[in-house]
Amino acid sequence: MVFSLKRKVVAVVGGGNAAVEEAMFLTKFASKVKLIHRRDELRAEKMLQKKLMENKKIEIIWDSAVDEVIGDGEPKNVTGIKVKNLKTNNVEEMKIDGLFIAIGHDPATALFKEQLDMDKEGYLLTKPDSTETNIPGVYAAGDVKDKTFRQAVTAAGMGCMAALEAEKHLSH
Repeated sequence: MVFSLKRKVVAVVGGGNAAVEEAMFLTKFASKVKLIHRRDELRAEKMLQKKLMENKKIEIIWDSAVDEVIGDGEPKNVTGIKVKNLKTNNVEEMKIDGLFIAIGHDPATALFKEQLDMDKEGYLLTKPDSTETNIPGVYAAGDVKDKTFRQAVTAAGMGCMAALEAEKHLSH
């Protein structure tokens, strides 16, 4: 990070594993972390939720979404946000020094539509215990296949599996 977060307040938007992990990581640098989530319950793993709830530097703002980002133009700088409570429609302005977005995403699989089998959310489907798709010699790994963990380390492991399977396919 370019700026020091000591004695700074930052906000993280999201409610899954990525958002909770980011919020906990940021407590090492910021004096306060505000986790903003649009629901009244997190999707993150229970163990992560427990650690999050025990961290006194983290404040959870439930049933809310960022309505507006406030900042300076030159140089570009975030100075605050407007947060809307989705149940009451009340909007509250908060002074913050940094904003981190850690919300879900759609897999970048549109170019494979009607070519490779995918689920209703757009994740590529593979054979059991494999990275092979419905087309022999085509393999899927990482964020286009994994909607559960979505971590760099699992993507790397899956990428290794795909490479080994491709090597085996090509050697036959």
